[in-house]
Amino acid sequence: MKKLELRLSGFGGQGLITAGIILAEAAILDGKNAVQSQSYGPEARGGASKAEVIISSEEIDYPKVGQADLCLAMSQQACDKYAGNTQPNGVLVLDSGYVKNPPEFSGKMYSVPITEIATSEVGRNIVANIVALGVIAGVTNVVTRESLETAVLDRVPPHTKDLNKKALAAGYESAKNLLQREGE
Repeated sequence: MKKLELRLSGFGGQGLITAGIILAEAAILDGKNAVQSQSYGPEARGGASKAEVIISSEEIDYPKVGQADLCLAMSQQACDKYAGNTQPNGVLVLDSGYVKNPPEFSGKMYSVPITEIATSEVGRNIVANIVALGVIAGVTNVVTRESLETAVLDRVPPHTKDLNKKALAAGYESAKNLLQREGE
């Protein structure tokens, strides 16, 4: 892998900034270079939010994502705003609970009930960002599972470690199911 540019987008309060930081830290644990940046609307909770991560085996010259290789959209507003700026042969990961009108897209598109998985399978919607990381890493192998789990556990409060491990595992399981269906 030379360089991968990822954009994680949704609304404030979904933990996407934290997810971006965790993803960058996992890449560093894997011995890669990584930069992470973020922006969110004036109303932090509820407004548009995005985190961008660039992961590379080489030096990273510019910290901003141009056309993303992968875009995660966890809200319709984020999908409308950012999905169109994804490489034509890239990957879109959409939270099907919030993104009801997916765009036309020539690359791979995965519509996954991320927040629903967090709520029903894991027990708390607050870990939807960690489920999303499991899905992203599971479909792209951008970081190893071990590094991602280590980065997650280093970033979450101690009393939530088991919950977050369960969320990450649920994301990986969802990705595995997507890839199996794709291969049929």
